[in-house]
Amino acid sequence: MKVFKFGGASINSFERIKNTGRIINSYKGEKLLIIISAMGKTTNALEKVVDAFFEGRKEDALALFEKVKESHLNLVKYLFTLHWQAAENNLKDFFTEVEWLLHDKPVKGYDYYYDQVVCSGELMSTSLISNYLNEIGINNKWIDVRDIVRTDDNFRDAYIDWDFTSHKIKTEIEPLFDHTDIVITQGFIGATDENESTTLGREGSDFSAAIFANIMEAESQTIWKDVEAVMSADPKEFPQAAVLHELSYKEVIEMAYYGAQVIHPKTIKPLQNKNIPLHVKCFLKPELAGTVISSKAVHNLPPVIVLKKNQVLMQLSTKDYSFVEEKPMELLHKMFAKIKLQPNLSQNGAISLLCCFDDKTEKLEKLALDASEIFDVQIEKNLTLLTIRHYNDEQIASFTNGKTIVLEQKTPDTIQVLMR
Repeated sequence: MKVFKFGGASINSFERIKNTGRIINSYKGEKLLIIISAMGKTTNALEKVVDAFFEGRKEDALALFEKVKESHLNLVKYLFTLHWQAAENNLKDFFTEVEWLLHDKPVKGYDYYYDQVVCSGELMSTSLISNYLNEIGINNKWIDVRDIVRTDDNFRDAYIDWDFTSHKIKTEIEPLFDHTDIVITQGFIGATDENESTTLGREGSDFSAAIFANIMEAESQTIWKDVEAVMSADPKEFPQAAVLHELSYKEVIEMAYYGAQVIHPKTIKPLQNKNIPLHVKCFLKPELAGTVISSKAVHNLPPVIVLKKNQVLMQLSTKDYSFVEEKPMELLHKMFAKIKLQPNLSQNGAISLLCCFDDKTEKLEKLALDASEIFDVQIEKNLTLLTIRHYNDEQIASFTNGKTIVLEQKTPDTIQVLMR
């Protein structure tokens, strides 16, 4: 049995949905558990719906959601000739679920409403694709993952209840393959024991696929993307970026940790624990080899470059000259956890700590306010964080030429430079 994950770009148009159908059909006779993300920019659109609703702009929220509805219903017209009514009715069930909430008034936190609304993107896309596959003769079974993946109520970054989820997959998903070769479900989402929808963190569908692969002990997991393979850098920023045909689990975890937009950071552990290879392939050119990620050590890798713009440097100095590594650091980490904010780079001296963050204004303002009780706080914005694994001095000089280095950390394998 194989686990596939198709991202939103692979199904963001009539043509690409047909292409995804062809890829799935090329594996005819094999057992496939397929995770599918929300279409195209649907998640972004739904986030705007949540913003309007939470700000009390009900009519705006409903109007924005109407656009999401229209985009999905329009696809039904192009994809279906026989089963269009069933496809439309399934979508309308999810529309009703969201609209019922939008007609209410917010009485809980933003993150709660975010998860209740944004999860609909995956539900709509998978329903549409499942019905389309049936339309073209590819029989499959659609499953609402909220009935399977149990989480806590840490909305927007929920933690998996592995025991419950494993039991549900073993007893409710695996038996389905006695009757069908293909099971389709959603990534990124789950539910609490009170049936409230949760999400696993932005881009969490890769992780969802790894959960299923681990518990079902899959032969492999494949992530279908719009790139040829994993690259050594973003080719839009670095034209010299190289294709990486083989990578180790360890290398990918390091790349993801430093911010490479390749694989969700939580994806690797469930796969490594069962020694399940991860393939990254191109849905536009499925004949290409792509990248395989496994336990095999890979040597002589080219420099792997991650560039993160819009960075903020926060300098925190203890007001009473306490050593920062003692009680102040403990308090600060509690603040990070409470606000759900983690530095991309940190460095401390005797009485001060430097932290580099993504520019999440609201959270940074909250952190600065809370920290100001024990720290003097200074902030600098509009910085860039450059990370190079397997670096050499020539590359460092080239990428930092004309820049002012604000902060630097270096190990034998990796250098990070924060610059303005």
